[in-house]
Amino acid sequence: MTFRSMLLVSAAAVALCAGSAFAQDAATVAFLMPDQASTRYENHDYPGFKAEMEKLCPTCAVIYQNANADTALQQQQFNSVIAQGAKVIVLDPVDSAAAAALVEIAQSQDVKVIAYDRPIPAKPADFYVSFDNEGIGHAIAQSLVAHMKASGVPEGAGVLQINGSPTDAAAGLIRDGIHRGLKDSGYKTLAEFDTPEWAPPKAQEWAAGQITRFGADIKGVVAANDGTGGGAIAAFKAAGVDPVPPVTGNDATIAALQLIISGDQYNTISKPSEIVAAAAARVAVQLLKGETPEAKTSLYDTPSELFVPAVVTAENIKAEIFDKKIQTAEEVCTGEYAEGCKTLGIAQ
Repeated sequence: MTFRSMLLVSAAAVALCAGSAFAQDAATVAFLMPDQASTRYENHDYPGFKAEMEKLCPTCAVIYQNANADTALQQQQFNSVIAQGAKVIVLDPVDSAAAAALVEIAQSQDVKVIAYDRPIPAKPADFYVSFDNEGIGHAIAQSLVAHMKASGVPEGAGVLQINGSPTDAAAGLIRDGIHRGLKDSGYKTLAEFDTPEWAPPKAQEWAAGQITRFGADIKGVVAANDGTGGGAIAAFKAAGVDPVPPVTGNDATIAALQLIISGDQYNTISKPSEIVAAAAARVAVQLLKGETPEAKTSLYDTPSELFVPAVVTAENIKAEIFDKKIQTAEEVCTGEYAEGCKTLGIAQ
């Protein structure tokens, strides 16, 4: 090979490397969320993901889509972002079982998939980022059991269990954690319900039927999230039950925090979605660079990072939510909740 040929080959290699680096820097990443039953995706998850992506890869394009609890729509969105050139897809699946086929499609086209919040048991994604969902179920159930015992509720008393969507593998993990938390509690589960699409009205309708069926025998409710818990509380209020038996939750929505302040909900889980969203962004950028993200554990044969959340009750709501600036008194302590905020020291 002549010296001139060597120079041409070297120049081509440099240009190829530069082009490859540019492709990574200007890559497209998709953030596909499952539903709008919870406000968290628009208010916390997506803003947190986008902010971290802007820090780590300011030239990357981020596509956001929400499937509104429609499995077919999510599949269309998934195919669409691949067609738009997405190299990494962060997927919170509407249907965890159906999502296995999406992972297979993506990986066949060298597109990386990060399972987000809800795992995909049947087909390992490239990474999984979430809070510890089974731990959440166990924690809210244990917290409720301790409260009932401290309140003098005798062993043998009954509780209702309201789970999340039957198509959501994360809901299954929360359910399993609740079962574990109730198993040796001394309390009996009167009835259990899987809430289609996590829809609060469906949880409320079911709870209303159980109130008619069991009445005063219901001494507590383990609800898998704030929406289903809020549905149960609405059913008790509509039935004229006063006081409402202690009800759990999960997500620390503003509505749930207000219900805790008013004494109508017993607990929730503080899990600032921005934490997992930022972690997903960091993993996405590592995958774009061809790096192997560090896994802290493994779930369903998928390298994973699971964050441990905090249980929130009236006793620690000020420290966990307001002192940590997760929410502000101006947002939460409005109208009828202002007096309760003063009592708890949240607002003057």
